[in-house]
Amino acid sequence: MAGTPGPTAPADSPELEARLAAVESRLAALGNALRARDPVAIDLQASELHRALAAAVSHFSDVARTGSVPAALRERLAQASSQVVAQRESLARATAALDRALDVLLPREGAGLYSIYGAADRGMYKSGVIRA
Repeated sequence: MAGTPGPTAPADSPELEARLAAVESRLAALGNALRARDPVAIDLQASELHRALAAAVSHFSDVARTGSVPAALRERLAQASSQVVAQRESLARATAALDRALDVLLPREGAGLYSIYGAADRGMYKSGVIRA
């Protein structure tokens, strides 16, 4: 049909560009919040990034079904995806480190730690009496 946009129609590119730019902006904001160690900002930016990603993926999927996504935008989306993975891994490592620190500072009860008697307390010492 004459006048019908092709698979890489210019009309698709500005909307895709806007969605992708929103994702990139939210990724940068989340990275800044993570570096600042600001839990409120991290929560806010993570939520905003989630919304931006959902909107972008939905729009990219719609465009991909009806035509093709421009190669430059596909590459930028792949880079954004890589950044999301890197931030997720960084956050997982930080969470694991925090969990280990909390385990050292606040040991769980019955974790097999040394008692005041110098050995692992297995219930052998009660009121100063040794039980057989």
